[in-house]
Amino acid sequence: MKKIILMAVAVLGFTVAAVAQPRAVGAKLGWGVDASYQHTVGKDFVEVGLGLNNFISLDAYATYNFMIAQPQWTDRGEWGFYAGPGAAVGMNLIGDNSYFHLAAAGMVGLEYTFWFPLQLSFDLKPQLGYGFGYGFHWSVTPSLGVRYRF
Repeated sequence: MKKIILMAVAVLGFTVAAVAQPRAVGAKLGWGVDASYQHTVGKDFVEVGLGLNNFISLDAYATYNFMIAQPQWTDRGEWGFYAGPGAAVGMNLIGDNSYFHLAAAGMVGLEYTFWFPLQLSFDLKPQLGYGFGYGFHWSVTPSLGVRYRF
């Protein structure tokens, strides 16, 4: 009985800790369009996204971003400079030349979180990968992000 109560308290504690972390959801527009989700992990954050890369391939990506600096450029709101590694997987959607691809991804960017729940960001997402039926490829995708932070 003690083990069950201890396990229930541990699960409840982990759930409360996960829910208490700031999150953000929104969209990114650049050489394509992505739906983006961020989850804060301590000072850093994990970002996952799904979208159209260069409007020709459907991509899903995940990056773990380290918050490198948070300069105090303004009295209100927060600035953040971040970078981190990740991975991407996708499907090219070019007619008869469709192919599946895997890639090592990264992200480097600058974000501003307002004093109200809005976050703006600019980032670059380099990818180096292999497309089955296509071969090796690389890309660097710039994007502007707008997210609701909660």
